[in-house]
Amino acid sequence: MHSNAKAAPMAAVSHTPAQAPGPHQAASVEEIVQTFEEADHHEVSLAGYQPEDWICLAMFWTMALLVFLQFFSRYVMNDSYAWTEELAVYCLIGVVFLGSAMCVRACRHIQVDFLYRYLPKPAGRALSTAIDILRTAFFGYAVWLTYRYIVLVGDEPMTTLFWNKSYVYWVALAGFAMMFLRSLQVSLQNWRQGYSILENPAAYESLD
Repeated sequence: MHSNAKAAPMAAVSHTPAQAPGPHQAASVEEIVQTFEEADHHEVSLAGYQPEDWICLAMFWTMALLVFLQFFSRYVMNDSYAWTEELAVYCLIGVVFLGSAMCVRACRHIQVDFLYRYLPKPAGRALSTAIDILRTAFFGYAVWLTYRYIVLVGDEPMTTLFWNKSYVYWVALAGFAMMFLRSLQVSLQNWRQGYSILENPAAYESLD
């Protein structure tokens, strides 16, 4: 009797039909499908990219190909090309300086905006304007210093290719010049709109 009494509720549980999915589950599946459909119809726009972006991209992929050639020649051909390492380093220098110009244009360099939360709006506006002026002046000074360095170096050759090393310094000079121009552009934009990313970070979140 005891075995039958225990078996009865177990049988009742085992034969309980599964619950049908509710309407909220079906709606969630439809939302997922709609999300994929919207992603498929998303249009890619290249309007926001500037010349330094494309030059930096070309240098990056050139550097990647040089690094691949270096590993291939060393571990597959057992005859490493020494010039690939030096050229990859120079391409990395170009990526750094031109990439810095991209960050200046997009206001994506390291910045501390904690103090602006507690400053009055006029004081925050004055401090932000001073930072724009100092940043632009620094980049202009860096352009002058880099040019002076190129003049002093002269025709110093590279180590493996015996090309003129001043080509690399001219790329750095171009990067600083682009940073100066972009900083001037950003400063004028901040002056016209009445705030910068330091004062109003939320206005720049849509750029990410």
